[in-house]
Amino acid sequence: MDSHSGTIDAGEAGFFGALAEDWWDPAGSSAMLHRINPLRLGYIRDAMIARGRKPQARRILDGLTALDVGCGAGLLTEPLARMGACVTGIDAAPENVAAATAHAPAGLDVTYRAVPVEVLAGEGATFDLVTCMEVVEHVADRPAFLHSLRALVAPGGTLIMSTPNRTPLSYATLIVGAEWITRTIPRGAHDWKKFVTPDELSAELTTAGFAVTGVTGMTWRPGTGFTLGRDTSVNYYLTAVPA
Repeated sequence: MDSHSGTIDAGEAGFFGALAEDWWDPAGSSAMLHRINPLRLGYIRDAMIARGRKPQARRILDGLTALDVGCGAGLLTEPLARMGACVTGIDAAPENVAAATAHAPAGLDVTYRAVPVEVLAGEGATFDLVTCMEVVEHVADRPAFLHSLRALVAPGGTLIMSTPNRTPLSYATLIVGAEWITRTIPRGAHDWKKFVTPDELSAELTTAGFAVTGVTGMTWRPGTGFTLGRDTSVNYYLTAVPA
């Protein structure tokens, strides 16, 4: 993979690639991702039910193809496969792809590749579901990245994203609190200036050919932990479909 691809920031890829061996440790550098993964999966389930999947289905994604963009070592990718999808995970860091491949249980319908979104889109690949969690704030060229995502979502398909909002509270929570004080996120993982507001991302997705169908906030509250709701001031989830 070309680490200098148009959408890939080589520095960001190197930073997260260096964490590859620690990704599956729930007390390690990706501890925060382990904590929010149930919320991610719940949001995906609800979004797909809203798109017509049967809520009583044992495997809500059965028969669908899915793409996990910025898959890391497969923390979300593996559960998507267990939910029934035939899943491809891609990541900018070859080290992450190697860790994901090594961790995947035998028989799980998952394929991993170290390939940029624009290369995969150029191959003509499309998917019923594309997930892109905590990735868009790390890319080098956001408009080009979003246009590639549009090419990868099949007609009638769904895009689900999550990303931090660019607010004073997100800076206090994610940079000062999580990176500097509690160190639940590796220091240097985020550049607050690259965070994107829901309005900005929605407008850019519209330009790329999507229609945004829902935005839900994710916050942390003492005594409760992480919850989904209306408050998008720190982080949010977004669902979009081809326009």
